[in-house]
Amino acid sequence: MMKTLVCFLLLVMTTVVNAEGYKPYKATTPVTGSAGAIGSDTLNNMMALWLETFQKFHPTVKISIEGKGSSTAPPALIEATAQLAPMSRAMKNKELDKFEERYGYPPTQFRVALDALAIFVNKDNPIVGLTLQEADAIFSINRKRSYVENIDDWNKLGIPLGRVSLYGRNSASGTYGFFKKIVLQGGDFKSTVKEQPGSASVVQGVSIDPNGIGYSGIGYITSSIKIVPLGKKEGEYYDTSQENVLNGKYPLGRFLYLYVNKPPNEKLSPVVEEFIRFIFSEEGQHIVDKDGYMRVPASIIEGELDKLN
Repeated sequence: MMKTLVCFLLLVMTTVVNAEGYKPYKATTPVTGSAGAIGSDTLNNMMALWLETFQKFHPTVKISIEGKGSSTAPPALIEATAQLAPMSRAMKNKELDKFEERYGYPPTQFRVALDALAIFVNKDNPIVGLTLQEADAIFSINRKRSYVENIDDWNKLGIPLGRVSLYGRNSASGTYGFFKKIVLQGGDFKSTVKEQPGSASVVQGVSIDPNGIGYSGIGYITSSIKIVPLGKKEGEYYDTSQENVLNGKYPLGRFLYLYVNKPPNEKLSPVVEEFIRFIFSEEGQHIVDKDGYMRVPASIIEGELDKLN
């Protein structure tokens, strides 16, 4: 999956990722009605910001938003307790299978934003960068990336701070799953990780803990913490710039997704369809920028919107 994402990002890296190529939103006819969104905590704030601006065009629309973790999205979509399922990872095969068992067709996936999963420390930590091997040795009990030793003390990295204090998400989180799969290569987290219900709590914990280290999407980063540049080799570290995510040099780039239940050859409800059209407009993608994430390349938007037909 990671290799596929990197190949795709390399393909689109020449795209100018700014306002060029993004069309303004046009509400030809006001829509009314309601919908529910259940899923990713990472996307929770962005969903709220999208809704806030969307309601300026469609004042009577109501969309309830619950950010409990990506793993809550597929069941909600299957049971129709939500019509919008935001996720910080792609659905797993077993989740897709359960959906298809119920409906006889797969859910429709939209790539709505780009994110760089960030590893961060307290702002006073002097660390320069980490390799993925070192990150694995910090967070994982298995060390599947074969680093020479367990890193449980900052002194092992030449940083005079003492014991490492770990912060992370719980297993309901897509961010947890992505980090486990890519950084830990499917290994297990140490039992000493302080699991938090949301990314904001991870950031808060690290911000007041001089020895803290944690991870989240870049949209939650504040001035009280410091993003750690990452690399595959010692001394070759890359920050979370849009360029580094698009060209694959930053190793933890990912799409953020929105799933819906759309029967083949049928239209979505007017509220859901129009909300998705808004997300891919200039106004919608500007909100992605505003929330600290990266807009999807303009070159893929037409293809994403074609899924509405």
